[in-house]
Amino acid sequence: MKEYQTNIKMGFIKLIKSKKIASLVAMLVLFGNSLAMAQSTAGTEEPAKVDWTGVGYYVLLFFVACLCVAILGKILKVYDLSLKMQGKKEINWNNIMGICCIIFLVAGGYGAYWSLTEQGSMKLPIAASVHGVDIDNMFTVTSILTLIVFVITQVLLFGFLFYYRGSDKRKAYYLPHDNTIEKIWTIVPAIVLTILVVFGFFTWQKIMNTTEVKGDLNIDVTGHQFAWELRYPGKDGKLGAVHYTMVTPLNKLGVDIKDPNSADDLQADTLVLPVNKPVRLNIHAQDVIHSVYMPHFRVQLNAVPGLPTFFKFIPTITTAEMRVRTDNPNFEYLLYCNKICGSSHYNMQKVVKVVTEEEYQDWIAKQKPYFTDQAKAALKVADAKATSSKQVVSNRLALNN
Repeated sequence: MKEYQTNIKMGFIKLIKSKKIASLVAMLVLFGNSLAMAQSTAGTEEPAKVDWTGVGYYVLLFFVACLCVAILGKILKVYDLSLKMQGKKEINWNNIMGICCIIFLVAGGYGAYWSLTEQGSMKLPIAASVHGVDIDNMFTVTSILTLIVFVITQVLLFGFLFYYRGSDKRKAYYLPHDNTIEKIWTIVPAIVLTILVVFGFFTWQKIMNTTEVKGDLNIDVTGHQFAWELRYPGKDGKLGAVHYTMVTPLNKLGVDIKDPNSADDLQADTLVLPVNKPVRLNIHAQDVIHSVYMPHFRVQLNAVPGLPTFFKFIPTITTAEMRVRTDNPNFEYLLYCNKICGSSHYNMQKVVKVVTEEEYQDWIAKQKPYFTDQAKAALKVADAKATSSKQVVSNRLALNN
């Protein structure tokens, strides 16, 4: 017995002197000190204020919890061995694991509840477009169904593990096969998933399968590092064609000056949209992949160089109405870039204003033309020189032949 107690004592000493444990403790202490030292009030004479509620705090807490569980496991293992050596009844690990399953179920359930209540407030803002309501409904239905399945499966999983834990009083029944059970857990999920997929398919078709209709407002949105360029049609309601070979300092979007539709095109600094009117955003990129993202309108589509795309939607809530709903007099819709496109990616924001038809007509009448008279004259001269140089090269090639 004394020899056994000596072995237990030596086991604890070995555990305490373990290099791995010592290294882990040292790492946690250093990490905690670094976190504390890093939290300071820069530029003031006030004492440093430590904020322990950041990511580092939870990482540290996780490692401490793992360390405690590991130590507790070692202690229980040593205690179990001591009971065995003394001829006493050993620890019933089945009961311990069953209780752990219940604890995990309760803790996990609370964690899911906390996530829904706390993180749920970070959901998307009010939908301000027709299709945005459909997307939100689809998201809500999917979330409710998956939440129901999650609760049922978790309760059954950990409840069964606790209720049917190993025991000497009963023998487990082995069920090699059951057609009824196989049919239930195959057919029921298949039906639910089919409903969700079909529902989502028709919603997506309704949103994306749109054609250009006379009277729609066409707006070109072009992304480059690091800004959005906006081009509106003039009185003819049509935008001039663009081509990347025509991009110059005077023609930054590469608009074809020879296209009659480009003569009255307009440029704007703010994306202004008339409420309850179909808007088609023609999306372009000039350098890297950008992404047009307007969360209130549930609009997001990549802007890919050489691959023009479009997104059509109908805004339903004016900026003035949204300011009242949000109780924020400074509220503005924003157009973001949702791709990390470079070091100044954060600068790619554009104010979006949704206004009445009368306000829109008043605003559009004040916008500047894309091609000014000076730009037109300079582009014509440049085009004439380019044509002349091409003719010279062509003649020389003919003479050489």
